[in-house]
Amino acid sequence: MADSCLAQDPGEPFDIVHADGTPTGRTKARAAVHRDGDWHRAVHVWIAGEGEDGTPFLLFQRRSLAKDTWPGRLDATVGGHYRAGEALSEALREVEEEVGVPAALADLRRLGTRVCVNETEPGVRDHELQDVFLRRDDRPLAAYRPHPAEVAALVRFPLPPLLAFLAGEETTIDAEALAPGAAQAVPVACGPDDFIPSVDRYFYRVAVAAAAALRGERHVAV
Repeated sequence: MADSCLAQDPGEPFDIVHADGTPTGRTKARAAVHRDGDWHRAVHVWIAGEGEDGTPFLLFQRRSLAKDTWPGRLDATVGGHYRAGEALSEALREVEEEVGVPAALADLRRLGTRVCVNETEPGVRDHELQDVFLRRDDRPLAAYRPHPAEVAALVRFPLPPLLAFLAGEETTIDAEALAPGAAQAVPVACGPDDFIPSVDRYFYRVAVAAAAALRGERHVAV
């Protein structure tokens, strides 16, 4: 079992899959999977909603500085791996573990599966199939309880300026951030280097999908 004071357990067992998601029947420790480039499954849960003034927002997490991949960068609200033998309903434990709010399948809207490859960090060959979900939740940022070992902060961006920023129209964006143990959020400014880089414009596509979902559109995907 992972130590609750650690950002991750290097010995945590993952099921190895083929690139199309079919199982290989093999399991392997987390550290070895990220070293060797084995395909494995992960889940992303994004939280979006509307503030008290009606402004739509999208919630990111700033990853712990102790993470083995992309420490300190902005990422999905909640992201985690499927442990060996684990189903989606069980993997959703990550939501409460990371941000202090429980989630069930009925709360989520499926956005699709992302194929993600990270080979830009020294010693890391991370090949993931990420099941992506959206949750509508209008609660204030201060109502969350980010896990101090896994999450450096939760960062809430207003969606209209976030879309402009992610489209490359702006070089900085203002937001509010809640650190673990903090009673209230504080203002922050972010730039491109705060976010995990990608070639597929993943964060922009999620922001577009979140905006469409909050407008009540029926067909939403990434």
